Amino acid sequence: MTRKYFGTDGIRGKVGESPVTPEFILKLGWAVGKVLPGSTCGKVLIGKDTRISGYMFESALQAGLSAAGVEIGLLGPMPTPGIAYLTRTFHACAGIVISASHNPYYDNGIKFFSAEGTKLPDEVEHAIEAELDKPLKCNESVALGKAIRISDAAGRYIEFCKSTFPSHRSLRGLKLVLDCANGATYHIAPAVFQELGAEVVVLGDQPDGLNINKGCGSTHPTWLQKNVLLQKADLGIAFDGDGDRLIMVDHQGNVVDGDELLFIIAMDRWRQGTLNGGVVGTQMSNLGLEHALGRKTIPFLRAAVGDRYVMEKLLGENWILGGESSGHIICLDRTTTGDGIVSALQVLAAMVHAEKSLQEMREGMTKYPQVLLNIKLKNHVDVLADPRVKTAVEMAEQELADAGRILLRPSGTEPLIRVMVEGQDAGQVETVAQELADVVTTALQA
Repeated sequence: MTRKYFGTDGIRGKVGESPVTPEFILKLGWAVGKVLPGSTCGKVLIGKDTRISGYMFESALQAGLSAAGVEIGLLGPMPTPGIAYLTRTFHACAGIVISASHNPYYDNGIKFFSAEGTKLPDEVEHAIEAELDKPLKCNESVALGKAIRISDAAGRYIEFCKSTFPSHRSLRGLKLVLDCANGATYHIAPAVFQELGAEVVVLGDQPDGLNINKGCGSTHPTWLQKNVLLQKADLGIAFDGDGDRLIMVDHQGNVVDGDELLFIIAMDRWRQGTLNGGVVGTQMSNLGLEHALGRKTIPFLRAAVGDRYVMEKLLGENWILGGESSGHIICLDRTTTGDGIVSALQVLAAMVHAEKSLQEMREGMTKYPQVLLNIKLKNHVDVLADPRVKTAVEMAEQELADAGRILLRPSGTEPLIRVMVEGQDAGQVETVAQELADVVTTALQA
């Protein structure tokens, strides 16, 4: 079935524009409450990142859920993976996240977790969409849901994060710079790394509702790079606005992306005999990762772009480790969803165990040059079916042969067509990517 509102990661858009409006979010809360198993549901937890519209949508969701008779637990600002964890530990029937992840403050969205701390099954999303088409009917006053604010949510999640780091090791002697993106990790991440013994310098921990992801965080690493060098730190860690992804910076200021972090974690698990299978990447994962794992005979599979597809393939293969180039890494031997803090701790545990720097840990994987161009999509034209685009792709693939890859795909979260080209020759990659982008742009203008 085609989804009307849900994308690959919940519902997302510009605040004030359909469907991200107070009226719709209120009805969404009601629809979720009607689809969940009624009086046996227990609580639904609501958490949010730090963007200003979170207050408005928290209230709207609370009203809708209450109208449907569901009890509510309010977590306040909390990383997305923290909401997944608390949904499990509170035995809630669902967790709701108000966040637009790495997007600017003027966007927002709603994501859901099941009682197990995983993404909602497709059939549940379809049922919610069907309920949204019905008129909202409020319960009688005696059957309205109540709401409580959970005051110790942050402390519970901090302790969980620390528990994913080996108890017999510590971070003493390491100096870290953290960039919290003025987002949901601002009051969580510093405590986790400090309590494990690291010396911590913190950036991006002054959210004002408007500065989330603004020139900071995992999508804007320059600030972190400068401060790692300035502070003479061992490494830097940058999270995105809702804390489910990260990138790192080594002591020389070089960015270490999600593919390289996935490689480091995979090799540490492989050496310890705990990898239990292979690794799942995506269509965007660098060919260098696949080749590096292949040299150790570690299986590697590609999923469609999006953490839900990485998760599906992990569960289908009964593997534990997967991720995306963006830094969204899933360690199913530690938690149920992508978690920036937990993933960072796995990298640090590997470093401490090997007694090597981050720069040394990434050796063994050579990234191929990769160019990613984003082309704005003004309407819902299936440009990938255009004969001119198909022909251009075929010719480019013949030119690269076995030394590269091409991927054209629509973004799952923004009105963009993404053109990705990678190969061994940087100049050739750049030329091919620009030629393809020009053909796509021409097709869109037709």
